[in-house]
Amino acid sequence: MDNIELFIGKDDMDISEAMQKIDKNANGILFLTDENDRLTGCITDGDIRRFLLSGGRMNELAIKACNKHPRIAKTIDEARTLYDKKNYIIIPVTDYDNRIIELYAGDANHVKKRNPLNVPVIINAGGKGTRLDPFTRVLPKPLIPVGDIPIIEHIMMEYQSYSCDEFHIIVNYKKELMKAYFSDCERKYNISWYDEEMPLGTGGGLSLLRGKFNSTFFFVNCDTLLTADYESMLKFHKEHNNVITMICAYKNMNIPYGVVEMGVNGSIEDIKEKPHMSFLTNTGIYIVEPDVIDDIQDNVSIGFPDIVKMEKQKGKKVAVFPVSENDWMDMGQIPELEKMRIKLYGE
Repeated sequence: MDNIELFIGKDDMDISEAMQKIDKNANGILFLTDENDRLTGCITDGDIRRFLLSGGRMNELAIKACNKHPRIAKTIDEARTLYDKKNYIIIPVTDYDNRIIELYAGDANHVKKRNPLNVPVIINAGGKGTRLDPFTRVLPKPLIPVGDIPIIEHIMMEYQSYSCDEFHIIVNYKKELMKAYFSDCERKYNISWYDEEMPLGTGGGLSLLRGKFNSTFFFVNCDTLLTADYESMLKFHKEHNNVITMICAYKNMNIPYGVVEMGVNGSIEDIKEKPHMSFLTNTGIYIVEPDVIDDIQDNVSIGFPDIVKMEKQKGKKVAVFPVSENDWMDMGQIPELEKMRIKLYGE
């Protein structure tokens, strides 16, 4: 692999720093080394997620969450054999002193299979997309192209890679354009359409599907694309008996100002110069149990986050499944469209 320095970090870095480096290499893994460059462990985005879900903090050392006995090889041939035998991400090749000299991530034509999930997908595509004005004066937001195809097809194709082929699409604004596009589309999809007669927000449209489901489903907004491991999300949802699992992405931001904490009478409690912040943000993607639909009133506009709060107040289990910022693409604003295109198609 080229640029192996993107996959190596010092073992005194914290979780937040490790996440940022994992995001940069876009392979979901980082190898940790000591002050003498010897391999001390490896950490994946899954390791970080499990650590944080168990109560770990972003400012704790990454070494606390890592695998301290990663699989290694001494030659590329050995790495290739190990890689093909099991579902490894990357195999490090080390020298006699356990220093990384090369990384093996599979041959260029090697494609790892995804297990079929066969879960229905509901897409909320009824909004006006005002953040993308003036584009949405002409096209509904789901049909705005990112590269060669509309955003909604990128979303659908990602689910199809997990054999999720049953799509239910809630429409309102410019809905006839939506239906016309898919009726003439070269790629054929199994779609059921649900027409909102009035705007029902990001959650109220689910009431149109009452009685349609007796099993778990994905519920997604039409402007967000996720490339994380859907199988792990679904497993987490089932194992914890959640009625709703909200998929959230960690955002890492450097504040370009000095931040002041003020106390009583204007006293200065603390000053932080250009601090780094990490927080979770809602991606607009959820895993939902069908009985949630029964709690949604007909013809009442409601946001899905409000439905999450409602289910929590009723004592039902709702939870967050955190993913890497690098796995989440949002095209809800014009500047993000080009970022998404570059990520999907390259420069």
